[in-house]
Amino acid sequence: MSPELFRAQLDAGAWGLTVASVGQLALAVEAGAGRAVIANQVVLEHDLAWLERLMADHPGLQAPFLVDSLQQLKAIEHFAAEHAHPTDGFEVLVELGLSGGRTGCRSDDMALALARAIHNSPSVRLTGFECYEGLWATGADAPDTVLVEQLMQRVHNLARRCDAENLFQAPEVLLTAGGSAVFDLVAPALRSVAGQPLVLSRAVRGLLRSGCYITHDHGFYKRLGTLADRRLAQLGLNGHPWGCGNGLQSALEVWAVVQSCPEPGLAILNAGKRDVSFDMGLPTPVRWCPAKARCATEVQKAPSHWSITALNDQHAYLRVNPNESSPDTRDLQVGDRVAMGISHPCTTFDKWRWMPCVNDKLDIVGTITTRF
Repeated sequence: MSPELFRAQLDAGAWGLTVASVGQLALAVEAGAGRAVIANQVVLEHDLAWLERLMADHPGLQAPFLVDSLQQLKAIEHFAAEHAHPTDGFEVLVELGLSGGRTGCRSDDMALALARAIHNSPSVRLTGFECYEGLWATGADAPDTVLVEQLMQRVHNLARRCDAENLFQAPEVLLTAGGSAVFDLVAPALRSVAGQPLVLSRAVRGLLRSGCYITHDHGFYKRLGTLADRRLAQLGLNGHPWGCGNGLQSALEVWAVVQSCPEPGLAILNAGKRDVSFDMGLPTPVRWCPAKARCATEVQKAPSHWSITALNDQHAYLRVNPNESSPDTRDLQVGDRVAMGISHPCTTFDKWRWMPCVNDKLDIVGTITTRF
């Protein structure tokens, strides 16, 4: 939710942006986006009215949202019937879900029935299909490959059936998927599964949505990204843009100061749950510099025997556990600074309103703001 990062992605050639609400869409449009996927259900009347105003104020704006039930469709139709200026039809994507998961139609028959109802509704226009596999990634090649292939095969089959029945109401069919965990498996499967390309009577656009790639992380996505890098290398794609040379690089750090060393082997940092994400793993010490350091040349890699073991609202517990294989046994001192790498960047961004951008020498070269 950073206008500066929105702009950077669009300038780099992104088709559009992914948002989770109409309010977030408004900020994306303000930053210059002409296309976005609202990867969520839109249900409330005031959100539908807001979306309609955005479309009226920005002719050509493309902003399909997700529909996964007849109840939601009826709510949209009720809004259109009661509204003083009924919309010509919101663009929507049928969401295909997985049993036990989040939103989305649980069966293909349910999804097809919904697609038919959307086609017959004057309030919406069927643009394509959406799914999200990110929550199901295991970090093991075989099951993750099967997961993606089976899910995307279902999406392809539904798209073919809808095309045969002429249910799509847009010149280009959108198929979109992709968390950040197995993006390398999802990207090619948007257009072809098990060697079978998706060919419809109209153009098909595959949209990959993998937001955490922007900064990556030092935890959850680093572990899964390493597997993706290996798969790409096995395909000879380590030089391909997907492979990014040495793979995606962790680019988000939260720096803190040692404010107390109350007992041997324990340093208390002045950053905690209000400053760093912890929903998918505790932070990891990655770099440090002594209290009186005045230049980046004094920044050093954190020893492997340092670890963050707990967080309070404003404090992090850094344990120093030297061992025989790690010769650096230096104790931290009050005033030393420590950089923490985080796991799951999304819930760190929403804790800050301003962030500096630095180069490899740690010179500040820019800033970004966030608008949550």
